[in-house]
Amino acid sequence: MNEKNTKRISKFLSLILRHQPEKIGLKLDISGWASVEELLNKSSNNGVTFTKEELKFIVKNNDKQRFSLNENQTKIRANQGHSLKNVIIATETKTPPQFLYHGTVAEFIPSIKENGLQKMSRQHVHLSSDLETAKKVGSRRGKPIILTVQSGAMYKKGYEFFLSENGVWLTNLVPAEFIEFLDL
Repeated sequence: MNEKNTKRISKFLSLILRHQPEKIGLKLDISGWASVEELLNKSSNNGVTFTKEELKFIVKNNDKQRFSLNENQTKIRANQGHSLKNVIIATETKTPPQFLYHGTVAEFIPSIKENGLQKMSRQHVHLSSDLETAKKVGSRRGKPIILTVQSGAMYKKGYEFFLSENGVWLTNLVPAEFIEFLDL
Protein backbone atom coordinates (compact mmCIF):
# COMPACT_ATOMS: atom_id res chain seq x y z
CA MET A 1 0.00 0.00 0.00
CA ASN A 2 1.53 3.32 -1.02
CA GLU A 3 2.01 6.22 1.38
CA LYS A 4 -0.49 8.50 -0.39
CA ASN A 5 -3.27 5.91 -0.18
CA THR A 6 -2.39 5.09 3.44
CA LYS A 7 -2.61 8.77 4.40
CA ARG A 8 -5.90 9.25 2.53
CA ILE A 9 -7.56 6.30 4.26
CA SER A 10 -6.11 7.26 7.66
CA LYS A 11 -7.55 10.79 7.38
CA PHE A 12 -10.90 9.31 6.35
CA LEU A 13 -10.86 6.95 9.34
CA SER A 14 -10.05 9.86 11.68
CA LEU A 15 -13.01 11.81 10.34
CA ILE A 16 -15.42 8.89 10.57
CA LEU A 17 -14.28 7.28 13.85
CA ARG A 18 -13.61 10.53 15.76
CA HIS A 19 -16.03 13.12 14.44
CA GLN A 20 -18.66 12.18 11.83
CA PRO A 21 -19.67 8.51 11.70
CA GLU A 22 -23.07 9.66 10.46
CA LYS A 23 -21.41 10.85 7.24
CA ILE A 24 -21.46 7.23 6.05
CA GLY A 25 -24.25 5.99 8.35
CA LEU A 26 -21.89 4.19 10.72
CA LYS A 27 -22.93 3.46 14.30
CA LEU A 28 -20.39 3.65 17.15
CA ASP A 29 -21.10 2.15 20.55
CA ILE A 30 -20.62 4.16 23.76
CA SER A 31 -16.92 3.17 23.85
CA GLY A 32 -16.36 4.27 20.25
CA TRP A 33 -16.23 0.80 18.70
CA ALA A 34 -17.63 0.14 15.22
CA SER A 35 -18.01 -3.10 13.29
CA VAL A 36 -15.11 -3.55 10.85
CA GLU A 37 -17.42 -5.16 8.27
CA GLU A 38 -19.93 -2.31 8.59
CA LEU A 39 -17.11 0.25 8.25
CA LEU A 40 -15.76 -1.46 5.12
CA ASN A 41 -19.20 -1.75 3.51
CA LYS A 42 -20.42 1.75 4.35
CA SER A 43 -17.11 3.32 3.36
CA SER A 44 -17.25 1.55 -0.01
CA ASN A 45 -20.87 2.64 -0.50
CA ASN A 46 -19.65 6.21 0.02
CA GLY A 47 -16.77 6.06 -2.45
CA VAL A 48 -13.88 5.17 -0.12
CA THR A 49 -12.84 1.58 -0.74
CA PHE A 50 -10.20 -0.36 1.19
CA THR A 51 -9.74 -3.96 2.27
CA LYS A 52 -9.60 -5.47 5.73
CA GLU A 53 -5.89 -6.13 5.17
CA GLU A 54 -5.31 -2.47 4.29
CA LEU A 55 -7.24 -1.45 7.40
CA LYS A 56 -5.07 -3.72 9.57
CA PHE A 57 -1.95 -2.25 7.96
CA ILE A 58 -3.09 1.31 8.78
CA VAL A 59 -3.95 0.41 12.39
CA LYS A 60 -0.59 -1.28 12.89
CA ASN A 61 1.57 1.30 11.10
CA ASN A 62 -0.07 4.63 11.93
CA ASP A 63 2.72 6.77 13.38
CA LYS A 64 0.49 8.08 16.17
CA GLN A 65 -1.34 4.79 16.76
CA ARG A 66 -4.67 6.57 16.37
CA PHE A 67 -6.74 3.40 15.98
CA SER A 68 -7.25 0.07 17.73
CA LEU A 69 -8.79 -3.22 16.71
CA ASN A 70 -10.36 -5.47 19.33
CA GLU A 71 -8.82 -8.89 20.05
CA ASN A 72 -10.64 -10.78 17.31
CA GLN A 73 -10.32 -7.81 14.90
CA THR A 74 -14.06 -7.49 14.32
CA LYS A 75 -14.29 -3.98 15.79
CA ILE A 76 -12.27 -0.78 15.40
CA ARG A 77 -12.15 2.56 17.19
CA ALA A 78 -10.13 5.75 17.41
CA ASN A 79 -8.04 5.82 20.58
CA GLN A 80 -8.79 9.46 21.43
CA GLY A 81 -9.63 12.81 19.89
CA HIS A 82 -13.37 12.34 19.64
CA SER A 83 -15.60 15.35 19.28
CA LEU A 84 -18.63 13.08 19.69
CA LYS A 85 -20.40 13.66 22.98
CA ASN A 86 -21.94 10.18 23.12
CA VAL A 87 -18.59 8.35 22.95
CA ILE A 88 -16.73 7.83 26.20
CA ILE A 89 -13.36 6.11 26.02
CA ALA A 90 -12.98 4.55 29.45
CA THR A 91 -9.65 5.39 30.97
CA GLU A 92 -8.43 5.45 34.52
CA THR A 93 -6.65 8.38 36.07
CA LYS A 94 -2.87 8.23 35.98
CA THR A 95 -0.08 10.15 37.65
CA PRO A 96 1.58 12.20 34.91
CA PRO A 97 5.28 12.96 34.60
CA GLN A 98 6.47 16.26 36.04
CA PHE A 99 6.25 17.95 32.61
CA LEU A 100 4.22 17.33 29.47
CA TYR A 101 4.27 19.24 26.18
CA HIS A 102 1.78 20.80 23.81
CA GLY A 103 2.51 21.78 20.22
CA THR A 104 0.69 24.80 18.81
CA VAL A 105 1.28 27.80 16.52
CA ALA A 106 1.73 31.52 17.18
CA GLU A 107 -1.82 32.55 16.31
CA PHE A 108 -3.22 30.64 19.33
CA ILE A 109 -0.73 31.94 21.92
CA PRO A 110 -2.72 35.06 22.99
CA SER A 111 -5.81 32.95 23.70
CA ILE A 112 -3.77 30.27 25.49
CA LYS A 113 -2.10 32.94 27.67
CA GLU A 114 -5.51 34.26 28.62
CA ASN A 115 -7.57 31.05 28.87
CA GLY A 116 -5.06 28.21 29.12
CA LEU A 117 -5.38 25.10 26.98
CA GLN A 118 -9.03 24.27 26.38
CA LYS A 119 -10.43 21.02 24.98
CA MET A 120 -12.51 23.02 22.49
CA SER A 121 -14.63 20.55 20.46
CA ARG A 122 -12.72 17.50 21.74
CA GLN A 123 -13.31 15.57 24.93
CA HIS A 124 -9.86 16.36 26.35
CA VAL A 125 -6.77 18.51 25.93
CA HIS A 126 -4.04 16.39 24.30
CA LEU A 127 -0.50 16.49 25.69
CA SER A 128 2.70 14.73 24.67
CA SER A 129 5.32 13.17 26.91
CA ASP A 130 8.13 14.13 24.51
CA LEU A 131 9.16 17.24 22.61
CA GLU A 132 9.39 15.52 19.22
CA THR A 133 5.74 14.44 19.24
CA ALA A 134 4.63 17.91 20.37
CA LYS A 135 6.68 19.41 17.54
CA LYS A 136 4.97 17.13 14.99
CA VAL A 137 1.54 18.09 16.32
CA GLY A 138 2.31 21.80 16.23
CA SER A 139 3.82 21.66 12.75
CA ARG A 140 0.52 20.49 11.22
CA ARG A 141 -0.63 24.12 11.22
CA GLY A 142 2.66 25.94 10.58
CA LYS A 143 5.81 26.73 12.52
CA PRO A 144 5.46 24.87 15.82
CA ILE A 145 5.67 26.47 19.23
CA ILE A 146 6.14 24.00 22.05
CA LEU A 147 4.57 24.77 25.42
CA THR A 148 5.74 23.05 28.59
CA VAL A 149 2.92 22.03 30.91
CA GLN A 150 3.65 21.67 34.63
CA SER A 151 1.60 18.50 34.83
CA GLY A 152 3.12 17.35 38.13
CA ALA A 153 2.05 20.59 39.82
CA MET A 154 -1.41 20.33 38.24
CA TYR A 155 -1.81 16.78 39.49
CA LYS A 156 -0.86 17.85 43.04
CA LYS A 157 -3.59 20.52 42.84
CA GLY A 158 -6.20 17.88 41.97
CA TYR A 159 -6.35 17.96 38.19
CA GLU A 160 -6.96 14.55 36.64
CA PHE A 161 -4.83 13.05 33.89
CA PHE A 162 -5.52 10.03 31.70
CA LEU A 163 -3.24 8.09 29.38
CA SER A 164 -4.79 6.88 26.12
CA GLU A 165 -3.95 3.50 24.61
CA ASN A 166 -1.55 5.16 22.18
CA GLY A 167 0.38 7.14 24.79
CA VAL A 168 -1.31 10.53 24.52
CA TRP A 169 -1.85 12.28 27.86
CA LEU A 170 -5.33 13.71 28.31
CA THR A 171 -6.80 16.23 30.74
CA ASN A 172 -9.87 18.45 30.82
CA LEU A 173 -8.11 21.81 31.05
CA VAL A 174 -4.66 23.32 31.49
CA PRO A 175 -4.90 26.71 33.21
CA ALA A 176 -2.40 29.30 31.93
CA GLU A 177 -0.65 29.39 35.31
CA PHE A 178 0.65 25.86 34.63
CA ILE A 179 2.04 26.64 31.16
CA GLU A 180 5.60 27.77 30.52
CA PHE A 181 5.69 30.23 27.62
CA LEU A 182 9.42 30.18 26.91
CA ASP A 183 10.90 32.51 24.29
CA LEU A 184 7.55 34.04 23.34
